[in-house]
Amino acid sequence: MIVVTGATGHYGPLAIEELLARGVPAGQIVAIARDRGKAAGLAARGVQVRQADYTDPESLATAFAGAEKLLFVSSSAAGERLPQHRNVVDAARAAGIRLIAYTSILNADTTTMILAGEHKATEALIRESGLPYVFLRNTFYLEVYTAGLGQAVEHGAIVDAVGDGRISGATRADLAAAGAVVLTTEGHENQAYELGGEPAFTLAELADEVSRQSGRTVAYRNLSQPEYTDFLTSVGLPRPAAELYADASVGASRGELFTDSGDLPRLLGRPTTSLADAVAAALKG
Repeated sequence: MIVVTGATGHYGPLAIEELLARGVPAGQIVAIARDRGKAAGLAARGVQVRQADYTDPESLATAFAGAEKLLFVSSSAAGERLPQHRNVVDAARAAGIRLIAYTSILNADTTTMILAGEHKATEALIRESGLPYVFLRNTFYLEVYTAGLGQAVEHGAIVDAVGDGRISGATRADLAAAGAVVLTTEGHENQAYELGGEPAFTLAELADEVSRQSGRTVAYRNLSQPEYTDFLTSVGLPRPAAELYADASVGASRGELFTDSGDLPRLLGRPTTSLADAVAAALKG
């Protein structure tokens, strides 16, 4: 059995779809959700749905019973991840999981982003557990950069603090497909994959592509870290979150969201989704 946590989030459902597409029987997939009702569609297709919460070790122990492999989707609670992740790793070890695939962050060994600290610590927890693992070191989703393109077209600008940093962005679907691959094929134990899309792009190149497809001039406006923090708070982000994301953007300006590993297209057996296609999908919205 393959257990997928975060089954009602953005990544988990896509990973489950890929597992099904790769021939894993629905009854051999366990979807973990805090609210079972939100996974009713999966249950209707024969996927086992079990309730569990990263903050509740007993629920995790019950949810992981009988599982052989675990796709461990990292918690979305930045700043609170480590104790939650420790609960997951402890439950996986107690359940006798044979392979744990964890969604980490790109360049986890070297990145200086504050956002990466909990991922690095979780990788250490997993190594120390003795469980066979795969670290899916995911880049930022392309959707992070394309979600607000409608407003960018309206205002004529993409605003960030990435400078000329090249970003190996990849779609959620591509990254989820890679997760499904490592759970259904052999030879991945104790590997760390740097997963990024190809080719990498700058935000100026993103702005040029949006301009080309929309027929409207869109420029990239680069801000300093303090300016970008203030900008994010001005559009409604709580200041701690704004500071975290501004720090990540400055990390990207140093190349920390770039990889030329080739791991993602190699796992997929095909090219990654192009920036042009991602922009087209976003603009059709």
